[in-house]
Amino acid sequence: MARPPEKSQAIQLLEYNSNLLRAIIGLKVTEKEIRKLKEYEVLIRTDAVPCNPSDIAFIRGGYNVQRTLPAVPGFEGTGVVIDTGIRAAKYMNKRVSAFVQADGDGTWAEHFIASAKDCILIKEVMDIDQAACLSINPFTAFALVESAVLRNCKAIVQNAAGGQVAHFIRIFADHKGIEVINIVRKPDQATDLKGKGLKYVLDSTNDTFNKELQVLAHQLNANLAFDAAGGEMTAALLHSLPDRSEVVLYGGLAGGTLNHLDPFDIIFRNRKLSGFNLADWKKLKCQVEFEDISRNIQEMMIEGKMKTKIQGVYKFGEVVDALRTYIKSMSAGKILFKP
Repeated sequence: MARPPEKSQAIQLLEYNSNLLRAIIGLKVTEKEIRKLKEYEVLIRTDAVPCNPSDIAFIRGGYNVQRTLPAVPGFEGTGVVIDTGIRAAKYMNKRVSAFVQADGDGTWAEHFIASAKDCILIKEVMDIDQAACLSINPFTAFALVESAVLRNCKAIVQNAAGGQVAHFIRIFADHKGIEVINIVRKPDQATDLKGKGLKYVLDSTNDTFNKELQVLAHQLNANLAFDAAGGEMTAALLHSLPDRSEVVLYGGLAGGTLNHLDPFDIIFRNRKLSGFNLADWKKLKCQVEFEDISRNIQEMMIEGKMKTKIQGVYKFGEVVDALRTYIKSMSAGKILFKP
């Protein structure tokens, strides 16, 4: 058996910078030593790793996860396990998708380390590009729709409706017979979604947006909203939904803090604001249940029922151009890095 490599090429973050352009320009491709594995860890030879909005927030220093610098960004990816700790040997030579949030290096490297408990075994027929994007967005969408099912919702509201999570939410919601009110922030996005046959699409840049949302949410009794943006949008959602509704905040695409919240919406109308964190949701699932969910999601992807849109594939040395392309239009699809 070949010895595992001692070093690996990686994209490295030297310092956090709230200025996005400077943060991106500050990324460097370096060669890093691969540390010794702990007993429950695996070493993965990278096939493909994506960039998510959470990765952009991370390199700016504005994400919940902070790693000791210098550090390698990246929260998910796919590849083949080429070395394991003593208690993770069953993963040896297996193809996996991994979710990496712990301190230490992330996934944007030729080889990356993950905890075995955060690895999903990938079916051999699974497309590599789809496997690279498996661990975060599809499960986030599944979990959010699961919460709607538990609330017996007949309709839900979601913003960032041109994005990937929103696309998956619509698929899972449709399977459960749940109507979806989709909010976008560009006229061309609204035109695109309506052209695809979506029934309820609202453009938040319209002067009549708040009124339209309020009327439609009450008409459909949409008492649950999934908020990927934050900022002023959170207040708009809370104010427009029926009484005893809930807004679940799962992203911060708008940047900054929440503002314009009306305390009376919460006090007198019993509207709630809560948060969703995928890592916390996973902790509530036993291994058997999580594996069953994973198997179903993979089968849907293999059968073409759901698919992550990819707008470009790049080498590590193209990281600056790649991220510039991505932030110009995240709704155009993910970008992937392949060694």
